[in-house]
Amino acid sequence: MSSASLETFASAGENPIMPARFVREAVMLRAIAVTGLILAVVVAGVFGWRLLGDTGETSGGESQTVQCDLLESGPCQWSNGSGDWQVALNTMGVGAQGTEYQLTVATPERPERFLAVLRGESMYMGEYPVPLGKESENQYSARFTAPFCTVDGKMTWRIDLQQGQELIENIPVKLVFQAE
Repeated sequence: MSSASLETFASAGENPIMPARFVREAVMLRAIAVTGLILAVVVAGVFGWRLLGDTGETSGGESQTVQCDLLESGPCQWSNGSGDWQVALNTMGVGAQGTEYQLTVATPERPERFLAVLRGESMYMGEYPVPLGKESENQYSARFTAPFCTVDGKMTWRIDLQQGQELIENIPVKLVFQAE
């Protein structure tokens, strides 16, 4: 190369080994990769704890719950600040969609939009709200069929009591039953 062409090449700011166009593209690609990595770390930090699942703690921070199997050892009873509670589950027989159950809850409160929400305890299969109807002054009941698991013949379900969308607080018992 002549000295004139080297000066022109040097004044253009280009490296003879790697043209500037490739350098700019590499810098842009690196910036996109770093931005994506930072975004992934932020998203994992914000939503990661929710994806890990239920820790078994109530929203009040209590983790000392006693498991009560409604079919084996029920009815389940406890007392809290509002009074005495009793929950019973009875097998009503086999219907067209599987085993039917009758859930009865005696409560010292009069909750509006009282729900029993079925949640898979042995494996996650979604949430199934069961509205509880008022039978007498402080007694509510519902008849339902628990969804069945096609992977395993036995499925353990947890029943959470809710008032509308809010979980009823201060229940020291984890209500469970095993459906077949």
